[in-house]
Amino acid sequence: MATVRKTRFSRRVPDHVTDELVNVLTQGKTLEFNALFGLVYDNLKLKNAVSGGEEMLRLRSYEKLQNLVGRGLCQKVGKTYRGLKGLEQASSVHQLARADAAAAAATAAR
Repeated sequence: MATVRKTRFSRRVPDHVTDELVNVLTQGKTLEFNALFGLVYDNLKLKNAVSGGEEMLRLRSYEKLQNLVGRGLCQKVGKTYRGLKGLEQASSVHQLARADAAAAAATAAR
């Protein structure tokens, strides 16, 4: 049987920016991006997870927010954003739990 090589990079560390976006958006508020980013930035600063400068973090936050909108987990109306049902699926904790379950199922199938 041939060995399968992974050609995609797999990020194994938690994504703090997405986690904070999920935390802020699950509160049920509708926020403009600047207000949303302010809350995310403050939360990351408290956790000492800010790196690369504020402008770079702003760009990363906007990109990750657009990914959430594209996946249907967040709704964009004009310039405001609101979290939708199932938004928790985007958090690192949920992703790791799903990966662990898949790995356990794969080892059980052998």
